[in-house]
Amino acid sequence: MNMRQKTVLQGNDNRPIGVFDSGVGGLTVVKELIKQLPGEDIIYFGDTARVPYGTKSRQAIIRFSIENAIFLLKHNVKLIVVACNTSSSVSLAALRRNFKVPILGVIHPGALEATAATRNNRIGVIGTTATITSNAYEKQILKIDTCFKVFSQSCPLFVSLAEEGWLDGKITRDIARSYIAPLNSRSIDTLILGCTHYPLLKKAIAKVTGKDIVLIDSAASIARSAKMLLKKEGKLSKNQRNARANFFVTDAPGHFKDIGEKFLGKELINVRKTDYGI
Repeated sequence: MNMRQKTVLQGNDNRPIGVFDSGVGGLTVVKELIKQLPGEDIIYFGDTARVPYGTKSRQAIIRFSIENAIFLLKHNVKLIVVACNTSSSVSLAALRRNFKVPILGVIHPGALEATAATRNNRIGVIGTTATITSNAYEKQILKIDTCFKVFSQSCPLFVSLAEEGWLDGKITRDIARSYIAPLNSRSIDTLILGCTHYPLLKKAIAKVTGKDIVLIDSAASIARSAKMLLKKEGKLSKNQRNARANFFVTDAPGHFKDIGEKFLGKELINVRKTDYGI
């Protein structure tokens, strides 16, 4: 079935931006979108019933991602931001084939930022098993220039730690140390946090990597990309008020609200549970 949607170009477009992730991690992107595009309304979909995506099959990730996009399009979004690195690395091409609405993923912006930041051309990448297996970051980085050396490490427990609110502390640091030690031995000077959950653990990760390794969070980069795209296509909102954000999750809205408020630093008043896609 062809699920293409028509997008109408206009000078000002007050429709919301759609963002989806497997859980709470995509709030790192929401935070940057609110900062850089304060007049844009946001519809957020967190598939908390099926988190984590990183341990799922390629076919399942693509199916989940298409279902998430359909949900957002029912809310008449003008742009979809795939805040999940796993979905971006596995399903971005399928999403763009099936939908006409502009769709941005987090891989390319993060790769660009890392290549600009490295001093010795040795870049580390941490991500879910699916993201690392796809080699999505390495492919993007080597497209920019083949001079870069890329070293990757899957960190499957990080998503669960973030979802449970274990953002720092001895256990989190010990797990981080175990994952990142092989990358430290490769003399990397730049580390891509290749999952939008990982910036929630940034404090613990930084204690393990040390001050000489630059941590790359692609949330700010993709927010800049969204701003440039909407400006180019004449779709920036003409709202003068601050953005309104509505949050939909497929399970445990109370838990999502608690973790989300700690990260965003404000009350989340529009969190609702939906059974869509389950």
